[in-house]
Parts: sequence; C-alpha cells; structure tokens
Amino acid sequence: MDLRIFTEPQQGADYDTLLTVAKATEDLGFDAFFRSDHYLRMGGGDGLPGPTDAWITLAGLARETKRIRLGTLMSAATFRLPGVLAIQAAQVDRMSGGRVELGLGAGWFEEEHRAYGVPFPKDRFARLEEQLAVITGLWGTAPGETFGYEGEHYRLEKSPALPKPYQSRVPVLIGGHGAVRTPALAARYADEFNVPFGSLEDTERQFGRVRMAAEAGGRPAGELVYSNALVTCVGRSDAEVARRAAAIGRDVAELKANGLAGSPEEVVDRIGRYAALGASRMYLQILDLHDLDHLELISSQVLGRLG
Repeated sequence: MDLRIFTEPQQGADYDTLLTVAKATEDLGFDAFFRSDHYLRMGGGDGLPGPTDAWITLAGLARETKRIRLGTLMSAATFRLPGVLAIQAAQVDRMSGGRVELGLGAGWFEEEHRAYGVPFPKDRFARLEEQLAVITGLWGTAPGETFGYEGEHYRLEKSPALPKPYQSRVPVLIGGHGAVRTPALAARYADEFNVPFGSLEDTERQFGRVRMAAEAGGRPAGELVYSNALVTCVGRSDAEVARRAAAIGRDVAELKANGLAGSPEEVVDRIGRYAALGASRMYLQILDLHDLDHLELISSQVLGRLG
C-alpha cells in the first residue's frame, strides 16, 4: 500500500509551509506529495495567507525534493487551456526528473470561479473529456510530428506537441463518484482511478464500475491503479485524536466513520479494508499542515506496519 500525503493549501498555507511538509513527506518515507487545485478557502475563515497556484507550487517543489512523486488531486479543467496545462505539467515533470502525475477533473467549486473571474461553463464534463484527449495526444505525438485536434471546445492546428515530459508517459489520474461517464472516461484515459472521501461501500461500487468499463473497452481492468483519498487524524491516545480533530474542526466519531481516524492500529485496520477492495494507494488528507508530529506518527506507526 502506497501512502501519499494530500494537502489542501487553499485552507491557509503559503509556499514555505508546503515546502516544509513536502520535505517531511520525503524524509519520512511517504510515496508522494499531492495538493488540491483550488483558489478559495472552503468553510469560512479569512483564508490567509491566500491561495497558491498548484503548478507553480509543484515547480518549486520539483527542484527542492529528490524522490517523492508530485501531483494534483485534482487540477480543474476550467482553470487552464489544455495545451497550456500540457506544457506546464511536462515542464514540471522535466524539472523533477520524471516524478509528476496529473490528476484532472471537471472543476466543481463555482464560488471560487466567481471570486477570481474564471468562467464556470455548464458543459464542464465535455470540456474535461476534450482536455484529456488533447493533453494525452500532445504528449503521445512522436518527436518531429505535429498534433491536430478539432473538438467542440478546443481546436489545435499543426502543434509541434512540445515540450515532451521527462517520463515516457505521465500518469493521469481521474476520480469521482459518477456512475457512467466517469468510469468510461477513466477506462479510456486514466492510469489511476481515485475515489475521494468514499465509504467502503461507495468504493466497492465505484471500483466495480471502472473495472467493468475498462473490460467493456477492451482494456484489462488490472492495468489501472485504484486508490482512495480520506481525511486522516491519528493519535497515540484518545485525547491526542480528539485534539487533532478539534484542530481541524471535525468530530472524532464522524472522522472514524468517514475517514482514517483513531489509533495507529485502528487506521491500519481501516486501510486494510480498502485494500481488500482493490485499493493499492491511499491519499492521506492532512488538514493541519503545522503538525509535523502527526506525519512522524503516521510514518512510524502506520506506514511501518503496512510494510
């Protein structure tokens, strides 16, 4: 089971804080550092010090880390044109020596779009599908050849399809709870499928839909990596769990029901239940980015027990 640290910087974190967490992620043996792609705090508060751009952040971290994978969960297709995003991700991949992964979604948080003047079209899923076709098409075009695309939303003419990523294929992540279109899109374009904040029952159902969609499209279902993202709150004692839950404004009972919360033993058991459904990767949503002791505890008492 890969354990990855997943952050939500829009809730209040500057680049220096993210760099500290990313370095701790690397030093403590976690597999990757991922971040959300949002421009507005959720749930009230002043949002200070303000948002950081996902791909600018990852570019900086690419030069400051050596081993961990870096990526987004998920970048919003509404924020960037597909050709621009293909260039950005390819460049950061080269800056990192081939450690980037692209999580891409349709975008959903209308309020942040209004706050920063970003269009929020109704046909976001159709745009996402075209973006995936464009980005993977650009990266997959042989050097010296050109790429063209004509869709309803995006058109490319005689693109040199440069730069190329460092990796021969940048892993693409798709996720969500949609019953039909999301599994079909994952089966066609994804290297990994992620169920965000889903119960065991939700996960089993959605993994099954993706496997069926892959097989229906002539692709072995086992080619995809299956993963979950869950809010995480671990403590050595009940009091420590309660303190960490209070620090992020959550209830312990709710966290235990819907996330990874409790003692290291409880969390290891919970992760094992997701693994039994086919998950081989877990994104640990860490909401208090100043509590590095939390990461150390998870590394020694959870990661260490998972092998």
